[in-house]
Amino acid sequence: MQDDRYRQVLAWLDSLGRFGNYSIQPASADASFRRYFRVSQGGQSWIVMDAPPAQEDCTDFVRISRAWRAQGLNLPEVLELDLSQGLLLLSDLGNRQYLQELDGQTVDRLYGDAMSALLVLQACAPDYENLPPYSEALLVTEMDLFREWFLIRHLGVSVDAGIKAVLDNSFKLLVDNALEQPGVCVHRDYHSRNLMRVETNNPGILDFQDAVTGPVTYDLVSLLRDCYIAWPRSRIEDWVLGYHELALQSGVLQHQDEQTFLRWFDLMGVQRHLKVLGIFARLNYRDGKPAYLDDLPLVLAYVMDVCERYAELAGLQDLIRQYVEPVITAAPLPD
Repeated sequence: MQDDRYRQVLAWLDSLGRFGNYSIQPASADASFRRYFRVSQGGQSWIVMDAPPAQEDCTDFVRISRAWRAQGLNLPEVLELDLSQGLLLLSDLGNRQYLQELDGQTVDRLYGDAMSALLVLQACAPDYENLPPYSEALLVTEMDLFREWFLIRHLGVSVDAGIKAVLDNSFKLLVDNALEQPGVCVHRDYHSRNLMRVETNNPGILDFQDAVTGPVTYDLVSLLRDCYIAWPRSRIEDWVLGYHELALQSGVLQHQDEQTFLRWFDLMGVQRHLKVLGIFARLNYRDGKPAYLDDLPLVLAYVMDVCERYAELAGLQDLIRQYVEPVITAAPLPD
């Protein structure tokens, strides 16, 4: 821990004049260059975000935190900041991550809270706080991670003209599906490792700095088809349709029927999970974080489950059966 950045964190904390005899411990790291420390003193605690300016820009984090907190969402409050050093002092939302709290008894309550918060988030105007759009170019760039990092780098697949055609056609279907949906504020990583169980105004929401405006089903997919925990499809569909009803009542949706919404949700999930397969492979090879490879089978299972339900994805399904499944076995999804 005693690297130059850590010493910079300590010097900055001392310069604030807030703390005397404090203790500091690692809080967490994430899938970027950021890391977090928990500062404790006198029965209270705070979080320091260490985001090296050469790799990370905290400007969006600060702006979105302030704007969304004003909407009533439970995000960390920025208490002190030095953007030139990439250091922020934040309020502490605790260490009860949704992933460790979810079980058969708690899931309906916790997901209910998370979907209520998501409705608040989505009720913002689509251009709220000048968030960038989830554009066609961005959607395709994300899925290209599947091609470059998962198929080519991880599996050693040679992408010939036939494979390229299958991917291009599949990507177009998934992009069209995303762009035809109503535009809302999109967190982009609204899942069990970024939601904290708290006693008041649950959930606490983390890792929101990459927010955009885009498809109404994107964050719902992140939550309900989580890359780290799985639920039976029948239960997921019940949650999706319950959210559909609430979104109609709140005005987030207008007249979209249930089957249209389910199709949006399913195909949006394929776009997200192709991206994630690429990201998890990249985290291994580029960033030296091999643990994410353990989550590939579940993510692959989500893709194959949807491919089996939509004839338009038969080409992608065949490609995965030929090149992926001989190497990686999709995880069994719960009944």
